[in-house]
Amino acid sequence: MNFWSIYQHGFARVAACTGHTVIADPRANAEAVLRQARACAQEGVAVAVFPELGLTGYSIEDLLLQDPVLDEVEEALRAVVAGSVDLLPVLVVGAPLRHRHRIYNCAVVVHRGRILGVAPKSYPPNYREFYERRQIASGEDERGGTIRIGGTEVPFGVDLLFEAQDVPGLVLHAEICEDMWVPVPPSAEAALAGATVLANLSGSPITVGRAEDRRLLCRAASSRCLAAYVYSAAGLGESTTDLSWDGQTMIYENGALLAETDRFPLDDQYAVADVDLDLLRQERARMGTFDDNRRAHAGRTGDFRRVEFRLDPPTTDLGLKRRVERFPFVPADAERLALDCYEAYNIQVAGLQQRLASIGGPKVVIGVSGGLDSTHALIVAARAMDRAGRPRSDILAFTLPGFATSDHTKDNAHKLMNSLGVTPAELDITPTARLMLKEMGHPFASGEPVYDVTFENVQAGLRTDYLFRLANQRGGIVLGTGDLSELALGWSTYGVGDQMSHYNVNGGVPKTLIQHLIRWVIGSEQFDVETGRTLAAILDTEISPELVPGEEMQSTESKIGPYALHDFTLFHVLRYGFRPSKIAFLAWHAWHDPEAGAWPPGFPEAKRVAYDLAEIRRWLEVFCRRFFAFAQFKRSAMPNGPKVSAGGSLSPRGDWRAPSDGTAHAWLRDLARFDLPGGEQ
Repeated sequence: MNFWSIYQHGFARVAACTGHTVIADPRANAEAVLRQARACAQEGVAVAVFPELGLTGYSIEDLLLQDPVLDEVEEALRAVVAGSVDLLPVLVVGAPLRHRHRIYNCAVVVHRGRILGVAPKSYPPNYREFYERRQIASGEDERGGTIRIGGTEVPFGVDLLFEAQDVPGLVLHAEICEDMWVPVPPSAEAALAGATVLANLSGSPITVGRAEDRRLLCRAASSRCLAAYVYSAAGLGESTTDLSWDGQTMIYENGALLAETDRFPLDDQYAVADVDLDLLRQERARMGTFDDNRRAHAGRTGDFRRVEFRLDPPTTDLGLKRRVERFPFVPADAERLALDCYEAYNIQVAGLQQRLASIGGPKVVIGVSGGLDSTHALIVAARAMDRAGRPRSDILAFTLPGFATSDHTKDNAHKLMNSLGVTPAELDITPTARLMLKEMGHPFASGEPVYDVTFENVQAGLRTDYLFRLANQRGGIVLGTGDLSELALGWSTYGVGDQMSHYNVNGGVPKTLIQHLIRWVIGSEQFDVETGRTLAAILDTEISPELVPGEEMQSTESKIGPYALHDFTLFHVLRYGFRPSKIAFLAWHAWHDPEAGAWPPGFPEAKRVAYDLAEIRRWLEVFCRRFFAFAQFKRSAMPNGPKVSAGGSLSPRGDWRAPSDGTAHAWLRDLARFDLPGGEQ
């Protein structure tokens, strides 16, 4: 198996093509189709979709009823079929075809020298600028039939699915233009019947605002149908007697735009993207209501016919034609990131406000280390108090220095507590820690520099123990600060430790998002200038538990790996259930070149690093071992807290329910399936 092949990782490359149409010249248009088909084949495209009535032109009007034109359509189809023999893509070509006593507006599906089937347009429009029913018959009731083309009977109807036997999950359906605009489009039934790639051959003329309407419908169809939607509209060459044409092409997948081309092109062009068939399959498996809906409409969806074919896709390295976010929890688009931060912050604030109100309005007890997580939890608590009309002094904030606490983080903690106006305090845990270590007979008590897990957890446990007892004493609840990434890796001290609290506002927030939430809080001026300056200083601090003394600050990421990679893996495991080998493939494309692709706004230049495949694989293995075989027992007992990200949460009462005594064997074996290169490609 070639690790670098998209077709080995559940992708299928698709294209939406448009070009220069010659009105009523099927021969010239067939040559244009084959020209683009050959270009698509060079790129490893599996499915290429062309515009409505592309072999004649959409704006042909009554010329559509002329026998010389219709005769040449059949000759042009023969030319396309013959020219496709040695080509990879399934070609979805628009053509008018005679059938019984009428003309049908059809999508002809061609692959490697044969016509797989023909899908007629269900709903020819007859309003405003459209008069299709003057020439065209509706195909809505055409099911289970055949049509004769060139002396051969081929499947004909709106009930056709074209399934690749050798590309799991690649199931194609075609509808035509207006079919997308009706309340219950044919593609919706086809998706329920199993189609994953929905093609729309469109002749849609352009008017002001129509392009956005098309985008809306394509995006909605792909999202609602949990499918890819491939849209190709007619462009240059169509008649401008009363209309104009823009050649819009776009590819959506599950509500996300994968690719589109510039409108009003002067020559051939096509949008190309790699559709993630695994993602679509996983979404349908998880969303049980999708299949419930299929059963509700089984009378219509149960009779769809499947036409099988072999694609024989290349197994070479074709690259990856889709955007892969380095930080899937953190969009690189500035506007989208600002909206996500606004929503995430207010989800946390509203959650805490409601919890406090529902249990009698206790005070909030929180440990503040000067690190990112506790800082963010504190500013969430401050805003929750503001919203509830309560004084911030009802937040009892404690910094609890231990053996390795730096002056820098402690100073930042005090500055933040003071600028926010909470009730600040400092409680040094080192005397109690020394006593505990001495009574345990730990070597550190005898002067030996032994900084093992016991040494670390004595400090972590004491901090939480003090906070709980302080909450008992002062009528408060302990606010947790641990984040989603730490929960995933089990990077917390169980029980009487940072794993436990009365309520945790950060439990649904990944580590990579927290820094951007704090930047958003600064940028949107949620607090005063002094607080903003302190928050900025905290953002520049190394992530560290500060538990082990030494000249260099203890680095969390040097021990368990980069949170950037772990959050990348977490998203794709939690949201889509992807295999480790596929995650490695995606991670390499996202991370191997720091100059490629967009970074989130405000991300420091100095931290824009690259990871080669060896490092990606190394930390993937660490993630699999910790996430699947170790950390679940901590998550099984995690405290309440709001789900924040659409990527999911790890609450055993919500998104993630797993046994505490699981193993990582299956995931580690998958990682070993490929002979992964040791470094760069």
